[in-house]
Amino acid sequence: MNSSIEQTFLALIKQHKGILHKVSRMYADNPEDREDLQQEIMIQLWKSYAYFKGESAFSSWMYRVAVNTSLTYFKKEKKRSNTFTDNENVNEPAQEDYNDTQDTQLQLFYKAIQEISPIEKALMLYFMEGLSHREIGEQLGISEGNARVKLNRTKEKLQEIIKKYKHEF
Repeated sequence: MNSSIEQTFLALIKQHKGILHKVSRMYADNPEDREDLQQEIMIQLWKSYAYFKGESAFSSWMYRVAVNTSLTYFKKEKKRSNTFTDNENVNEPAQEDYNDTQDTQLQLFYKAIQEISPIEKALMLYFMEGLSHREIGEQLGISEGNARVKLNRTKEKLQEIIKKYKHEF
């Protein structure tokens, strides 16, 4: 690939870098694994970029590659521990706009996310990004109705997990 293609790719990645962070946070529970997953996603995005035809938004294509890469990565790394640890935030510096309630809710949400399946994580990720049931179905290769049912079941499952921790949002 020539340098203008590379520059275009890098500009698009920079513009949509939040996708890397969101997807890796959904699928990996510690900073090292998130970094590894982000690198793997970047490699797959670069390898696949020649096949991106612009028929959908770059961000939609990027989500699809990122989620598919995460699902594959998850299968490869399944033998590694997939438990959530609370130790990672012990020494985090305080932020100016720190909100203890929101932080606690976010921590519980991500703790609960670690207890659901990779497909359920994808459903929640697309839902949190505001995709419609039809769009979620298209991204995952399932019908709109199936996406609606699976999403509702996943939300209920997350609520039950969070209740198990004696907290509700």
